[in-house]
Formats: sequence, structure tokens, C-alpha cells
Amino acid sequence: MPHLRALPAFALLLPACMTTAPEPPEVYGHRGCRGLEPENTIAAFQHAARLGCSWLELDVVLTGDGHVLVSHEPWMDHRICTGPDGEALTEEQGRALNIHRMTLSQAQDCDCGSLVHPDFPDQESRRARKPTLAEVVEAMEELTLAEGVGPLAYNIEIKSDPAWYGIYQPAPDTLAAAVVATLTDLHLGANCMLQSFDPAVLEAVHALDPGLRTALLVESGTDPAAELARLSYTPEVYSPHFSLVNAEVVRSLQQRNIAVVVWTVNEEADIRRMIALGVNGIITDFPDRALRVLEEQG
Repeated sequence: MPHLRALPAFALLLPACMTTAPEPPEVYGHRGCRGLEPENTIAAFQHAARLGCSWLELDVVLTGDGHVLVSHEPWMDHRICTGPDGEALTEEQGRALNIHRMTLSQAQDCDCGSLVHPDFPDQESRRARKPTLAEVVEAMEELTLAEGVGPLAYNIEIKSDPAWYGIYQPAPDTLAAAVVATLTDLHLGANCMLQSFDPAVLEAVHALDPGLRTALLVESGTDPAAELARLSYTPEVYSPHFSLVNAEVVRSLQQRNIAVVVWTVNEEADIRRMIALGVNGIITDFPDRALRVLEEQG
């Protein structure tokens, strides 16, 4: 099947010169639409696309046999996954199911959709395995052809942490190389952005392909200049927790041609505040809420 090359409006803004936020901000379905469907599953991405998301936000790790797997943790989260035989897991048992030491087949033996998510009790429960990045892209291309949804782009978080090196993941350069190679195989470069909290993995991505758009994820600190100084280059996107931004932060970054994409904005009051601040993108577990607010505002 040919790979689609649809470009959302926001994608066209990067890395073009930009001093004002696009109208309206792009809506990113967080882990698909975690408030509505099991996270990081094909069903969640399909639901987000049908709602009208421009971007699908997802997380990737590397299996022991080299597959780029869509998962927020490099292990099985005991709150949402059962073991390979359907057994309930303790936190310790879940962490022992180390995806970096498992084959793809072993990792996909676990069900990560049937349990009720403790933080999202209204989520639709359904048996689901962790898909590969390739499986997600193929499923979305099929949905686009069948139903005309889109255009779509992918905001891919590479899960990387210095505490995990050599245990739950390979070194950052090896991890980045595996992800970039997969993007090349999928012809996805123009339709994606790579993000991470770990500057080392972003540096590795940039060294491999300076043309790939990247985003620095930030969860603390109110000085974007200090955070950006952790990188040797300027990423196209600064992506902080929404509580860290104000009008001055947004304006100063956009004046530097750096887009602002905030996470994870779930309450309608916060969604409205982010829109008023002029952010470029909103990552949310409830894209239906964000899209509804934007529609109400015309």
C-alpha cells in the first residue's frame, strides 16, 4: 500500500518563519485519545482521527529484537496491562516484563486494553496489544483511504531516560538510529515530529537527520532559554506542561520562530486559556473537548 503524504496545516509552518500562532491551534490526540480509549492502541488512534485531530501523539520504545513498539513505558504498566497468560500483575512484575529484553511476539502477548484505567474510568475497555509504529501507520493509512479522515501527522515521543540506559533501552544513539530508520522505511519524515524529554536522544536524531522536526519536552522550569540551552541546536518546537506557559513565554518563543505545543490539557477552562494565549498546539487526552471548544469559538 502506498504511504500517504498528507500534511496538516501546522506541519507547513515548520520550519518556516513564524511570528504569530496559527489559527486555530492544532489538536494532538494524546496517546491517541487516552480519555476515551486504551492508550497507544490502534483503536485510540482511529478514534482520534475520526474526531478530527490533526496530529496523533504516541510513545515509542525498542523491543529486544529491534522493533519500534508503541508504548509509554519500556515495560508493562501493571495498572493497564495483564501478563502473557492474562494474569494480573504487581508493579514489580510489570517492570520485570522489560520490553527491551522481550521479542515483539512476547511483548504483544500481553493485553493492555481490557483493564479499567484507574485515572480514566470512562475509557472504553477492549482487548488490545501494543502495536508497532509500522502497524499504527498502516492502520491509519487504511482508515484514511476507507473513510477520508485526515490529513494526519505523527508526534512521536522517544521514551528515553539516563536511568534506563543499558537496562530498559539501548544507548540514545542506537535508539535514535532505530527510530529514524523506521521513519525512513515508512516514508514518514515529512509527516512527523520527534519529541523527547532526553536531550541526548534529540541530539542523536538531529545528527542523523537535521531535516527531521524535533520538540523538546519540558516538565519543570519556567525559563525556556535555560531549557533550550540543553541542546546544541534550536528545535522547531518547545513543548512544556501547560502550567509552565504564559503570554510572555508564548510570545518570546514564537518571535524566535519556535512553535509552542503544550501538554496535557484536559479541562475545558485550561483548553480555553491555552487558546487565548495563542499556543500552536494542544496535546490532550480528550481531543473531543478541545475540538468542541474550537468549534464553539468559530
